[in-house]
Amino acid sequence: MTAPFRVPTPPDLADRLGSPDALVRLDGVAKTYPARRGAAPVAALDGIDLSLRRGAVLGVIGRSGAGKSTLIRLVNGLERPSRGRVVVDGAEISSLPEAALRRERRGIGMIFQHFNLLSSRTAAENVAFPLEIAGAERAAIRARVDELLDLVGLTQQRDRYPAELSGGQKQRVGIARALATNPKVLLSDEATSALDPETTGAILDLLGRINRDLGLTILLITHEMSVIRAIAHEVAVLENGRIAESGDVFEVFTRPRAAITRSFLDRETGRALPPVLAAQLRPEGQGETNVLRITFRGPHATDPVLAQLAREGGVEACILSGTVDEIAGRPFGTLVVGVSAAPGVTARAQAFLAARQLGVEVLGSLPASAWPIPPSAPSSSGRPDVA
Repeated sequence: MTAPFRVPTPPDLADRLGSPDALVRLDGVAKTYPARRGAAPVAALDGIDLSLRRGAVLGVIGRSGAGKSTLIRLVNGLERPSRGRVVVDGAEISSLPEAALRRERRGIGMIFQHFNLLSSRTAAENVAFPLEIAGAERAAIRARVDELLDLVGLTQQRDRYPAELSGGQKQRVGIARALATNPKVLLSDEATSALDPETTGAILDLLGRINRDLGLTILLITHEMSVIRAIAHEVAVLENGRIAESGDVFEVFTRPRAAITRSFLDRETGRALPPVLAAQLRPEGQGETNVLRITFRGPHATDPVLAQLAREGGVEACILSGTVDEIAGRPFGTLVVGVSAAPGVTARAQAFLAARQLGVEVLGSLPASAWPIPPSAPSSSGRPDVA
């Protein structure tokens, strides 16, 4: 008998990502947990409007307590919203009776931070478990398990127990198990948080390949912007149970609007000052050196801008920190620089950079003692004085 849970032929990637069809949608969702032992009720989520396009990867990021885990539990029906609707592929998960909800959950795969494998079952038996529950025939189960273990690179480990596997191998088993019933959407709840950086990269590469090759829609929960950057197409930033900011990953990373988004990015993308300088930062105009943060994106992202700023704009800049990277296949960089706080210098630098479609903001000022940077004051000609 042919296996009933075959992976479908992936649709064209451009068509998938261009489709307005939302596979997962949360409309006005709120979740409040009742009071316990005299404590006040806890509002975990409040007024969440969110959609996940079919075939896309959406990353939801937030600090501990922001409501991330509650959100993902609402999507798979482990929690019911206090208000609003949760819809997955046309089915209103939030209002289904228990029997119907169990059927719908077969189309929602889930991978966990701590793997949640059955210790008494081998890797192959863990992958087979959801198929057994679904009532698939033995031959179909074996064929599907073989297919999935090959997909995640664990064919040689099929008969090993979880205690005999590394953390990365356990998570690969978890991914294979989540794919067993050919789900419509894959939910990832901090799936790389318990792994070392190298293993994290390998798991994210695997998830990205699954999205590309199988056309699988993925919703991932994380507290790390590096995870979002690695595989997500879109991002939503949660803060205190509300969405602070959402949109295309490149747009959010390069033009963050919310303070919490900027704080995440400061740690991950070279936007922040070195701690020794950040501790001495003063409001603009109260030091000898003004500190500018330049965001490189668009057609001038790879231009020698600082050299042009000195040569054509008459402003010398000293690099304090920075990074050059690629986000969603597009060049992006950040430089934090110091320029003279002499009258007119900062404004001229800002105008020069803005004219080249680069982002620029003044972070503050540093005293002369903060760093050995003596940017030249401009001469009357608008050029730096040169001895």
